[in-house]
Amino acid sequence: MPSSRYETAVLPTERFDVAVIGAGITGLATALMLVRGGLEVVVVEASDVAALATGANTGKASVLQGSVLQRIRRTHSTRLARAYVEANLDGQRWIAEFAQHHGVPVAEEIAYSYASTDDGLRTVDREFEAALAAGLPAERIDRMPVPFPFAGAVALPGQLALDPYRLAVAMARAFVAEGGVLVERTRVEGVHAGRPVEVRTPVGTIRAETAVIATATPILDRGLYFAKLHASRSHLTSYRVAEPPPSGLFLSVDEPTRTIRTTPDGVAEPESGGDAPPPPLLLVGGNDHPVGGVPSTEARVQDLVDWTHRHFPGAELTHRWAAQDYHSLNLVPFAGRMPRGRGRVWFATGYGKWGLTNGVAAAIRISSEILGVPWFERRPWIRVIGTRVTRPGDLARGAEEGARVGRGLVTGWVGAQGRPAPVPRPAEGEGVVVSRGGVPYGVSTVEGRTCAVRAVCTHLGGVLNWNDAESTWDCPLHGSRFEASGRRIEGPAVYDLPETTRTRPRI
Repeated sequence: MPSSRYETAVLPTERFDVAVIGAGITGLATALMLVRGGLEVVVVEASDVAALATGANTGKASVLQGSVLQRIRRTHSTRLARAYVEANLDGQRWIAEFAQHHGVPVAEEIAYSYASTDDGLRTVDREFEAALAAGLPAERIDRMPVPFPFAGAVALPGQLALDPYRLAVAMARAFVAEGGVLVERTRVEGVHAGRPVEVRTPVGTIRAETAVIATATPILDRGLYFAKLHASRSHLTSYRVAEPPPSGLFLSVDEPTRTIRTTPDGVAEPESGGDAPPPPLLLVGGNDHPVGGVPSTEARVQDLVDWTHRHFPGAELTHRWAAQDYHSLNLVPFAGRMPRGRGRVWFATGYGKWGLTNGVAAAIRISSEILGVPWFERRPWIRVIGTRVTRPGDLARGAEEGARVGRGLVTGWVGAQGRPAPVPRPAEGEGVVVSRGGVPYGVSTVEGRTCAVRAVCTHLGGVLNWNDAESTWDCPLHGSRFEASGRRIEGPAVYDLPETTRTRPRI
């Protein structure tokens, strides 16, 4: 991990040209582009580099993205769909060039958007048509010798597969080597768009001419972008298998979602008797669901493991993890100046699981604006995406999401009243919401420690649900997540949950 110039404090007298909040793919790419443009830049990260979605995704830098293109084409113009593709191609090219110059291994693979049943073939056909209309050299595939259900696919060659964590660490090191300042494990709690912009943290205020909010979802509520996004969580697993499938980046277009690829095993030793590399690991992911919106996340993980064992007999599970994504209800990511930011605050969000290419594309747009690149010299797709209009379908999705959030707020508070405190001590890995004086509290036991927190999200007051796969408290409204102890992990919330001793479990 790259070394921060500051460990636990910032210098109150130092002033930067740009403060970037978030050390994921968007923040690091933006910071690198700005440093190379001659600006003094600081990156502030609440945890470590690539701690969340950037380091936990499947490592597919692909422009073929399941059924994304047909969904954009269905409610937007072909011109906008083509601009979306061009933005992702620019992001993909930037990643390839950076990886080549900084020793990050990248493999060129064929991406497949495939149907697992005949019912999914209409979706495949529509994605094929949308890809061709957007100018991509896509092909239609009928059959492949794979061990999992496969009825047909769209194929796109020349897509990239890589280790996203390794890419992000290389970007962070390059940023620091080129004069940037990286501050890790320092949470930003607020941004004041004055002159200078003030970035407030628990250990001091960072001042800069401009700021970029490069968190997965904006930590500022200006523009109400939390209401224009839908938060989902997907599960990923890795396995050692005797016979890996043919190379390729596979993503199903029908439900339940399955994403499949192989990757080099960086832990296993070479086979005895030679220097040959070990067999690759199989990565299998999917079963996405609304954050805090299913009875058991552990059941989703187990279903993924069971599916893998059915189609890859003898597969040995090595790791399991999850990643969180924010989907733009407009279907196209948001990037640019933040409303009520006085022209000095930029942001980007809403990549819908495709943050590698979309994140770099957002960085290209934001950095060109901050560096003052003339409008006529900017990439054409920036103008098209930046001037898109809201369509009736966007409004319908927004209304549906708003209704879902409203229902979740009411049912969460009503449901919390059904279990009064005190309660028996939860078993290891379990959590329960109880009511004391009408206030919801979450009681859980993790690694032998039982603790109680106020189970009300510090963002907009949603009642939290227990995530039994990851032992966290998750908000079903806008995706904020907290550790069992109440420490904030991610989401639009910026403050921890208060821990309490008032709601003691019975032993």
